[in-house]
Amino acid sequence: MTGARADGRDRGSATVWAVVVVTVLVAVFGGVLLLGQAVVSRHRAAAAADLAVLAAAASWAHGPEAACATAVRVAVAQGAQVTECVVTGEIAEITARAPTGPFRPGLRSRAGPPLPVEPR
Repeated sequence: MTGARADGRDRGSATVWAVVVVTVLVAVFGGVLLLGQAVVSRHRAAAAADLAVLAAAASWAHGPEAACATAVRVAVAQGAQVTECVVTGEIAEITARAPTGPFRPGLRSRAGPPLPVEPR
């Protein structure tokens, strides 16, 4: 009789284990998706900042306002926004944000002429 009672208590335990395993898998999959979205958001912001700063550095001769306006146009075309633009002479610094889902990373890029090579 003790064997019959033990089998009766275990009845349905596979369903509980299956629910626990599915819940854990869903949580892990959700975490992986969030991590992937964060990586994509960071890459989009970096690409937008790089392109915007190159555009600003290329148009520095027209003045800082025109260079920053060019950078803003390029960033908007990439689906990002410029949060900071500083053009000092030939050197431009841009901070851009590219919102993707709950993430809003801001990345900074700097561009200008190459530094002179020092003779050895």
